[in-house]
Amino acid sequence: MIDEVDLKILNILQQDARASNVEIARAVGLAPSATLERIRKLEQRGLIRGYEARLDSAALGRGQVAFVFVRTNERAGAIGTARRLARIPEVQEVHHIAGEDCFLAKVRAASTQELGALLRSRFGTIASIVSTRTTIVLDTLKEVASFPLPQAPPGSPPRKATRKRKNGRA
Repeated sequence: MIDEVDLKILNILQQDARASNVEIARAVGLAPSATLERIRKLEQRGLIRGYEARLDSAALGRGQVAFVFVRTNERAGAIGTARRLARIPEVQEVHHIAGEDCFLAKVRAASTQELGALLRSRFGTIASIVSTRTTIVLDTLKEVASFPLPQAPPGSPPRKATRKRKNGRA
């Protein structure tokens, strides 16, 4: 079961995965040992899947981002092609999607020339791929891994609002 303290911990870690256990404990009002135990349980349950540094891809020679829509001849729901796509180092994300296409892959390359070579040499050698459509990103305005968490645990009853009286007492 996830509670409000767990949600606070998750929010803190989403914003700063390098926050120290002591900082987190102070923010949620628990002892550091209790906080560490909660974090370990969140990891064991798969709610925290890992920690990673976000790098400047352009500064490191991987500034060209593209989204590749992939159509396959696999039966509906098959993900063999997706697994092969996921093994390509330049592919950052693979999503099984609804619509005309089967998968959407996010790719990072050094240039459009490298992207073209990647599509020919890696995507093009996967026999189950029938077609691809590529959208090249001109500029990224927002890119985050975090997402809004609920204020209260899923399934918990809503909090009752307290009203102040005229004399300032609740």
